[in-house]
Amino acid sequence: MLAHDWLTGMRGGEKVLESLCRLFPDADLVTLVHRAGTVSPAIANRRIRSSAIQHLPFATRLYRHYLPLFPTAIEMFDLDSADLVISSSHCAAKAVVPTGRARHVCYCHSPMRYAWDQFEAYFGAPRVGRVASAVLRPVLAGLARWDRATAPRVDRFVANSQFVAGRIARYYNRPALVLHPPVDTAFFTPGADAPAEPVFLVVSALVPYKQIETAIDAAGRLGARLRVVGDGPDLARLRARAGATVEFTGSLDDHALRDAYRRAQAVLLPGTEDFGIVPVEAMACGRPVIALDAGGARETVVPGVTGFLVDGNRPSDFAEAMDAARRHPFDSAAIRAHAERFGVDRFETGFRQILADALTGAPAC
Repeated sequence: MLAHDWLTGMRGGEKVLESLCRLFPDADLVTLVHRAGTVSPAIANRRIRSSAIQHLPFATRLYRHYLPLFPTAIEMFDLDSADLVISSSHCAAKAVVPTGRARHVCYCHSPMRYAWDQFEAYFGAPRVGRVASAVLRPVLAGLARWDRATAPRVDRFVANSQFVAGRIARYYNRPALVLHPPVDTAFFTPGADAPAEPVFLVVSALVPYKQIETAIDAAGRLGARLRVVGDGPDLARLRARAGATVEFTGSLDDHALRDAYRRAQAVLLPGTEDFGIVPVEAMACGRPVIALDAGGARETVVPGVTGFLVDGNRPSDFAEAMDAARRHPFDSAAIRAHAERFGVDRFETGFRQILADALTGAPAC
């Protein structure tokens, strides 16, 4: 049995789930919400069971508004027939209730961000208003307590980065093995005839913690062109903030995204990512990355070789690094070689071994 939070279009989470579907071709898939047409055929063609939230008004678009219902919805799934449960979780999926005989391995993208350390980014007074923020604070505190209390339902945690392993230890008091997510380095490759343009690139969901405004403001300081790929609830706010040199493309299919990577002068990552699949995809295309010196970027970006890590999240800090990247002699082949360490085969081989150890009772760490 595979469990995932929601199937509504993903980046890193989708790539992990695609690998799990290949490893377990006969497993059923349970999820809180499934929006048809937003995930790859490898996932969409599974036997998919959605939760009761699926039938609530506008659930496929506004599923985050039903956050207080997630605990009840995820615990209602009947997993009595499953001897093995694998959850791919950044919110609630790790809290499914397996039978006593079943083993449960959780690939954890992150403990629930908004309940633990990003309440202000999502639900602070500047975002939702003083009254709504005050009402939501005890709700999210309750979700954090539930998130911690349900951690014992997992037999083994696998984290997508050392950064997330640290969060699992801090919030769940549990050890976690680290296995970086799979990146399709066979697809994301340098282009033979696509020279870099004088344009910087952001590829991201447009949500608060991504800090896209830092990249927008940095581009404004430099008068540099910036292309923002992605969609999300912050789109209108970011458009209003952007200057004439900033272009918003919306979401792109994989082929158009690969072309955008290949043509970028550098790819920007202004927020703290749990792992950050975008930087590795960009590096697989031979392009450098300018990332905040925090989170998973510390595990993927090699300063001076595959990009720069920026010590500070002010627009001026990123503008300085962007200006330096224009002059730095990056070696596309060396950048690509580094990215190949994060390929799909490496992930699937590693996960098979972790699962075998979990089933035989070998120590987690």
